[in-house]
Amino acid sequence: MTVALSVQSVCKSISLRRESIEILRGVTFELDRGEMVALMGPSGSGKSTLLGIVAGLDRPTSGQVTVAGTEIGYLPERALASFRADNVGMVFQAYNLIPTLTALENVQLPLLVPGRDSRDGERAQRVLEEVGLGHRLGHRPAQLSGGEQQRVAVARALVSEPPLIIADEPTGNLDSDTGNALIDLLLDLRARHHTTILLATHNSAVAERSDRTLHMRDGRIQ
Repeated sequence: MTVALSVQSVCKSISLRRESIEILRGVTFELDRGEMVALMGPSGSGKSTLLGIVAGLDRPTSGQVTVAGTEIGYLPERALASFRADNVGMVFQAYNLIPTLTALENVQLPLLVPGRDSRDGERAQRVLEEVGLGHRLGHRPAQLSGGEQQRVAVARALVSEPPLIIADEPTGNLDSDTGNALIDLLLDLRARHHTTILLATHNSAVAERSDRTLHMRDGRIQ
């Protein structure tokens, strides 16, 4: 198996007044290419901090994060932003769509970086069709249901064809039926694109549909 994500001895601490607060304490795990792995743990266990570091949105205090063969923890900011645009897709609980843009324009956003072929914009429409929203291209987020907004967010995460998708509580704002449909979609897209997915959730039913589950407590993988 090809290792898609390697996290080795990652620690994260922040300074609060004169005190150092440890958030992550030597986290180590690997994901093989094409796996969907659930990350579970109580609030405050460090899940969101870990996801932010794996996605390249935050830096570890120590340790190594390797995505698709590149160690990202200490890349210069510009190189990290470029790498993240091509290699990591993010799906958030709150969708994080821009309300003034259409579904198509929201999905096109990751493609608006220097060096991309202008024809890449056509991919956004194809991906929206792939997630079942080909008929909603011109609709803005307020005109879409919660499930449809989350499908737009998934399409946006996929449009750059990244090897890794990070999903932070993607079903948290959805009812159970819509949440199950979203997991169906992620599993289908994973099978077709062989994408690796790391998904944080409080929902044991979501975790049961993943290939395996990592449990976090007090900044550690148990």
